[in-house]
Amino acid sequence: MQKIFFEIQIDTTPEKVWDVLWSDMTYRQWTTAFTEGSFYMGTFEEGSIMKFFDPNNNGMYSRVEKNIPHQEIKFLHLGEIYNGVETERNWGEATEAYILQETETGTILKIEIQTPEEFREFFEEKFPTALGIVKNLSENQL
Repeated sequence: MQKIFFEIQIDTTPEKVWDVLWSDMTYRQWTTAFTEGSFYMGTFEEGSIMKFFDPNNNGMYSRVEKNIPHQEIKFLHLGEIYNGVETERNWGEATEAYILQETETGTILKIEIQTPEEFREFFEEKFPTALGIVKNLSENQL
């Protein structure tokens, strides 16, 4: 399992950053960095299952391990979805956490990922672009 960290300073409140991350419309915008047409289904309540899809309805499903609104959300990735069929994967503690820390000038958004080696390069390539979009959307929202 590989641990990867990303961080970006965003010049607005944690509430605005959180809304950009998890509101349906803006989620679809910043996740274009990974796959154009990405979307999710489910609720962000602790213990609930979230499903993350590409435009072909393939993707992955995860359990919400922690949700402290405007501060932190953590997902445990459980498996993949292909053609509507969920397949559990033995990824161990494959997690993805979004941590927001308020500063004097805005918010530091930290991403902490534990991932199998096979996904490391993908995350390292795509996450900086995604965070740039989150920053732009957050700072330019009314």
